[in-house]
Amino acid sequence: MYLKAQLQWNVIIPAENLDAKGLALQKAIIVRLLDEFSAKKATSTLGYFLAVTTLDKIGEGKVRQHSGDVLFPVTFTCLTYKAFAGEVLEGEVHKILKHGVFLRCGPVEHIYLSHLKMQGYSFVPGENPIFMSEKSAKIEKGVKLRVMVIGVRYMEAEREFQAVANLDGDYLGPIE
Repeated sequence: MYLKAQLQWNVIIPAENLDAKGLALQKAIIVRLLDEFSAKKATSTLGYFLAVTTLDKIGEGKVRQHSGDVLFPVTFTCLTYKAFAGEVLEGEVHKILKHGVFLRCGPVEHIYLSHLKMQGYSFVPGENPIFMSEKSAKIEKGVKLRVMVIGVRYMEAEREFQAVANLDGDYLGPIE
């Protein structure tokens, strides 16, 4: 699910980047904010950071005593993405194992669909393994699947999410 959030971060501008012209300073603050935003990647509460949509306020700068750098409190609005249990997602199969498949959906790279959650599908081994249903529907690498998320976990060290999904429900499965 996409979320809109208003955040307040502190942006530090090195003393050598300070300029008497206000426009150059504002540009330096925006560039530094975008660098920090892209490096942050994700948090457990907000999900993946996608884009800064508006710069709402740049507060008054405070000079740091020992370095001469200036700290600016910045308020901005951003767009984030976080998967929730019970949500229906459309993802692309990128890895097939004997015990299930892995999907990608937007910034979420690790959505696992176990063979136990694919009722009516059986594993067909080979050079290009697939899961085949009794109705001849195929789940193979590159196929788009509609799945329901049953659990989400945030991995703090990697700053990314993992999800577990199933195909139990109406209109879930391969998308043609």
